[in-house]
Amino acid sequence: MRKFFGTDGIRGKVGAGKMTPELALKLGWAAGRVLSRTGTKKVIIGKDTRISGYLFESAMEAGLSAAGLNVMLMGPMPTPAVAYLTRTFRAEAGVVISASHNPYYDNGIKFFSTDGSKLGDAIELEIEAELEKELTCVESHLLGKVSRIDDAPGRYIEYCKGNFPAEHTLHGLKIVVDCAHGATYHIAPNVFRELGADVIAIGDKPDGININHEVGATSMGKIRETVIAEQADLGIALDGDGDRIMMVNRHGKVIDGDEILYILACDAQDRGVLKGGVVGTLMSNLGLDLALKARDIPFVRSKVGDRYVMELLKQHEWRIGGENSGHILNLDHGTTGDGIVAGILVLAAMRRKDATLEELTEGIKMLPQVLVNVRFEGSHDPLVSESVLSAQAEVEKQLGERGRVLLRKSGTEPLIRVMVEGDVAADVTRHANTIADAIRALV
Repeated sequence: MRKFFGTDGIRGKVGAGKMTPELALKLGWAAGRVLSRTGTKKVIIGKDTRISGYLFESAMEAGLSAAGLNVMLMGPMPTPAVAYLTRTFRAEAGVVISASHNPYYDNGIKFFSTDGSKLGDAIELEIEAELEKELTCVESHLLGKVSRIDDAPGRYIEYCKGNFPAEHTLHGLKIVVDCAHGATYHIAPNVFRELGADVIAIGDKPDGININHEVGATSMGKIRETVIAEQADLGIALDGDGDRIMMVNRHGKVIDGDEILYILACDAQDRGVLKGGVVGTLMSNLGLDLALKARDIPFVRSKVGDRYVMELLKQHEWRIGGENSGHILNLDHGTTGDGIVAGILVLAAMRRKDATLEELTEGIKMLPQVLVNVRFEGSHDPLVSESVLSAQAEVEKQLGERGRVLLRKSGTEPLIRVMVEGDVAADVTRHANTIADAIRALV
């Protein structure tokens, strides 16, 4: 049983529960104890733009130093940049201080291993075991030193650009880039400008508390308005730490992670480089399944969470997978979800086919899907309640083979997520609310 780590590191409200300065200090020390047993004794720390990043960065730095590890600070950098630079610097690990798409008053800490992938369960459990011990300090001459990677943004920008084919350019494209006032604010606009695009940047003025506020991949209204007002060719919306992407076509229609997966899989198939099939999740739209089937591309579903997508990719030895929320994995182009790189790969497909974004999505029809979040903090599990199971069974009977129902607990918040999809939007909404009401009745 895990006491601290969730599906994506440790996350919570700053100053409460797990996310305290004391925990960050101890976590740095505990991780240092585990990670310093072999290798270079060097750890990279990056963060997003939320104000509490200063606090947790300092605490982690102190804990790692006390365990005898040297620390290299990157400042505000996207999560995938930390993964990439952890590999290139041959560091023991990379630390990301971020709560991703959550509001500014939350924060989190997650780790990458030396190869740029997320830490395995066994190592996380070792760190948790160390957290139970009394904090000690190595001898003074063994304390870790701290330095700063001044050229981290430039290194990562060049890496991102290297994923775009050299024979093409983005010249002539007008692109709106929404950085969510997060970690990509000084990265993403420069990447697309240097590839030749006319870039209109929004959400690129972080102040410590505006991260993800009414901008970014979880709030698409601003970018839709801007794309239409500026008559742009498309929009790219990133989240606070830059590991997820949503897109907007020139008409303001949102292109989500499922449609991006479809574009990337079709492009790889057309070029003869598709290795196997595609991994989605239980939340992936049935329309993606049907569209890939029409192209004879295998499709399987994992549990929700990019770490589970990664597990199935490795199991099947496939390369492309992701979530409809915009976490996109392409293992030919990185070891973790990367919003900027995923956007570059979509733009590369547009240039190869000389097609618009809407033309690339003509082969996929998304079924109406409704997600209702029900706050639930009761002592018993509503997912095994007879009344909830009865409501779910009745809805599934009415949907038949042209619909799906999924009930699950959030991994990061006290929520029950009710997802229903089917052919008729009004029916889907009614069915989702029926099940949600059955859960609310238990509170």
